Amino acid sequence: MEQFSSFLAGNPMLSAAWVGIFIAIIVTTIRIKMSPIKQLSPQELTFAINREDGVVLDIRAEKDFKNSHIIEAKHITAEKLKNNDFTALEKYKDKPIIVVCAGGITASKAADQLFKAGFNKASLLKGGMNAWTGAGLPVVKK
Repeated sequence: MEQFSSFLAGNPMLSAAWVGIFIAIIVTTIRIKMSPIKQLSPQELTFAINREDGVVLDIRAEKDFKNSHIIEAKHITAEKLKNNDFTALEKYKDKPIIVVCAGGITASKAADQLFKAGFNKASLLKGGMNAWTGAGLPVVKK
């Protein structure tokens, strides 16, 4: 324990960085838990589709969507996302909408936009298409 305290005293910048990272992890974890936007695993996504008639919304580039996507996924362009143009999704307002991107990072902003637009059952696929294909789940290739 004495070595630990002497290390902390001898390396204040490194110690401060470690404390900052630790606090950032805690804050991020709390934000995720308190957010109305839920992060679903690939298995939870399949349950949402099969049991609750969920809709998958793919926000990746058109090229990536055409290359492979989740069965019956809807595609929305980046232009429509920027303009908050969700008119094509109005008929799905009462259904769970699961936003999918490549790695699960950009889907969070889109899901938040959907939630603010009145889509109260918006969620996202944790890990994105990488998690979906990593789990060996089926995709459509055109």
